[in-house]
Amino acid sequence: MSRLPPVLRSLPFPVIGSPLFIISTPTLVIAQCIAGVVGSMPALNARPAEQLEQWLIEITETLAAYNKAHPEQPAAPFAINQIVHKSNDRLEHDMAMCVKYKVPIIITSLGAREDLNAAAHSYGGVVLHDIINNKHAHKAIEKGADGLIAVAAGAGGHAGVKSPFALIQEIRQWFDGPLALSGSISTGDAVLAAQAAGADFAYIGSAFIATQEARASEAYKQAIVDADSDDIVYSNLFTGVHGNYLAPSIRNAGLDPEHLPESDPSKMNFGGDKSKAWKDIWGCGQGIGSITQVQTTADYVAQLKREYAAARARLQLG
Repeated sequence: MSRLPPVLRSLPFPVIGSPLFIISTPTLVIAQCIAGVVGSMPALNARPAEQLEQWLIEITETLAAYNKAHPEQPAAPFAINQIVHKSNDRLEHDMAMCVKYKVPIIITSLGAREDLNAAAHSYGGVVLHDIINNKHAHKAIEKGADGLIAVAAGAGGHAGVKSPFALIQEIRQWFDGPLALSGSISTGDAVLAAQAAGADFAYIGSAFIATQEARASEAYKQAIVDADSDDIVYSNLFTGVHGNYLAPSIRNAGLDPEHLPESDPSKMNFGGDKSKAWKDIWGCGQGIGSITQVQTTADYVAQLKREYAAARARLQLG
């Protein structure tokens, strides 16, 4: 029997689109799923909270209609990200909506809770928890998560500092379940490399910001096209948690990206009024050097698939 749950076992392509704060909406999620990768969004992107139910209806009904019309090539499942942090006062409401609409995959961040895992399991949902070190990985599985997202160095948004090789090796010493790798992945070659390192899936975020379906400004998308890894700054100033951001957006906010102050982690805030002060600070990972144009999600995923197939062929020929 496969060690992967059915919802993850039959993915058309081994990629999970990471939930992009503010940027991911049903438009992007649906495009990702139809293209063959797991589409995801943070529950908090739906504002006000009542909008989340409308969005879940839109996603589930659209994908169901697509699958009925294309039984030979069904869409990938979708995921909703829950921020498990005390500053998120919508968590109970948003999770109840996920249960109501039987969201196939729940991605939890910044805290592992047994009750949330149990809620997802009540209807057959799968929970993936993102972690930045082996200690947090153990805790997530102990509390009932089904799988892990290893957020390694170079990932966009809230990223860790561990080498992907070190992190994957440590996790695979004791965990044989679903494992995705995040950190500077934007090409098909890197997707294959993630699998070769021991992950089941690649977790891609920044590259999807530069797609036509993403709810990001044109300036944000163009900045990703124009930038490379030298333009990424690692700081905890903006949310209280260390993450990677585009230096040009920091300069545009009147700050010096090379001399940012440290933030007090106790002041962490996600989705509240304080976070609005940094709404124009653009999160981004180090893997953007290969992104040379803004294109549709379908075209980008097709490119990933071609690169992945070419990389596999090279290895087999070698």
